[in-house]
Amino acid sequence: MASNWRVCGVCELRNISKQSVIWCSDCEEGLCDDCNDHHSLSKGSRNHETVTIAEYQKLPSNIIQMAQSCRKHDQKYQIFCKKHDCPCCKRCVVENHNKCEDLKDIDDVISGIKSSNAFQDIEKTLNEVKDHIQRIRKDREENLASLKEQKKNIEMEIQKAKTSINNHLDKLLQAVLRNLDATEETENKKILQLLSEVERKEKEIEKFQAGLANIKQYASELQTFLAAKEMERDLAKKENFVQSIIKSGTLNHSQISWKIETILQNIAIDIESFGEIIVVNEPNKLMINRQKDQQAQQMIAAPVPKSIDNLTLALRKIVNTNADDVRGCTILPNGRMMFTCYIQHKVIAINRDGTKDFEIKKGLSFDILYKGNNMIVVTSGCYPKSQYINFIDIETRQVTNKLNVGSSNTGMVLKNEGTLIYCTRTSGLRTVDLSNESKGSIGSGLLGQSLFSYVTVFNNNIIYTNDNLDTVTCCDFQGKIQWEFRERGVLRNPDGISVDKDGNVYVVGTGSNNVVVVSNDGKRHREILSSTEGLEKPQALHYYQSTNSLLVANQQARAFLFDVK
Repeated sequence: MASNWRVCGVCELRNISKQSVIWCSDCEEGLCDDCNDHHSLSKGSRNHETVTIAEYQKLPSNIIQMAQSCRKHDQKYQIFCKKHDCPCCKRCVVENHNKCEDLKDIDDVISGIKSSNAFQDIEKTLNEVKDHIQRIRKDREENLASLKEQKKNIEMEIQKAKTSINNHLDKLLQAVLRNLDATEETENKKILQLLSEVERKEKEIEKFQAGLANIKQYASELQTFLAAKEMERDLAKKENFVQSIIKSGTLNHSQISWKIETILQNIAIDIESFGEIIVVNEPNKLMINRQKDQQAQQMIAAPVPKSIDNLTLALRKIVNTNADDVRGCTILPNGRMMFTCYIQHKVIAINRDGTKDFEIKKGLSFDILYKGNNMIVVTSGCYPKSQYINFIDIETRQVTNKLNVGSSNTGMVLKNEGTLIYCTRTSGLRTVDLSNESKGSIGSGLLGQSLFSYVTVFNNNIIYTNDNLDTVTCCDFQGKIQWEFRERGVLRNPDGISVDKDGNVYVVGTGSNNVVVVSNDGKRHREILSSTEGLEKPQALHYYQSTNSLLVANQQARAFLFDVK
């Protein structure tokens, strides 16, 4: 174990406490300024490797505590045994390794270790493992976001189902209530009609009763006899009237009742749940392979390749952007859509349901992409002094970084989350490393004098448009052309461009009012959208690979969101 590096080891032996300023790895002790002067001049130690204590403190704690001499014999390591893969002191060799054949001088083994292939392989593997862990973290974060979005959608679907059921039940309720009113009115009419006739007969009986009392008191015997005979005949008719009413059943009591439909009656009994929440654990498409060629642990996707001949598009939503000169569009992980308005100098955010969310007016706005962590990147186009790329926080809606690239900047794409590639009018394709803002270029003169060019990437290739030449071109990162697509009868004034997981290239034709997909080798093409679907001078396009969604924006007013299968 290393000695106390905070105090000078030489002075400590002399019972003097002085703070060390230099660490000698060969002596395994710290040295003060005075002792370091002697140490650097002494013949036995002048070639020792030393670092400042401040630099030494930067080492990981386990490295600082690592012993550089044999713990058993308290002697320096001088030999390395390849058979046992361990360093040894001289006494270790005598006691345990005297029969080992492949013994090397430790100085020969460690010489140039920092620049060796083995150490470089460790650095590469660490970087790759870190990259894989970050991708796994991002994959899990996206899964969390998608679960939240799915929960929100399911809640909306449940409410929609409930509303639909309630609306239907309300219609049935109104129908049965109207039937109830009609039934009551019919039965009331029958009863009222009979009641009217009975009341008329009742008045006639009362009139007879009054006449009979007067006859009995004032009429002669003969008059009484004759009147009685006549009244007997009338009474017989009234008795017949009563009997006819009884026999006809018109005195039956009308009863109104309600018999519920069986299916409704059994809802409370048979239906125990409004629905079932189902969790499907689909196999993750991320695989990690460790290869022996030191391109180890590459994380690759395992998609099912799509042929451009088998692609089908289904319109999910028409979006009213209410914007003028839309030049860029993108889809965020939460489904929100964002559009740039070049003339109006603003960015518009549209919710996934098509409603407007907010606007950001922060200067010239041409192309747009989502960088992650609620950050969008916006280029500024080809206006005079359009030399800034803005980084905007969506939550605060403030520009967090105004990057001066010294040239116009139109279409752009993000490579591996760290390198931004953008198009310029006079300088071709340019790059900027977002970690340190260092700038570079790809090839020379690739874009010619194209005013508005867009760019995308797939694997180790860059694909870009040239609206002046009506071309879509693919090159590598050294600028070497791989293929070029030019069919003016199919595609004119190509602008927005994007790729799917298989490298199929989607590009809008502003002059041809369409969207054309080109195979990843540039040999085949197919028109998949045209003015028939409502395209009118489309300028912006974005393919969101996570959900296989294609967003196409007209120059004005409308955009279209498609599901690609």
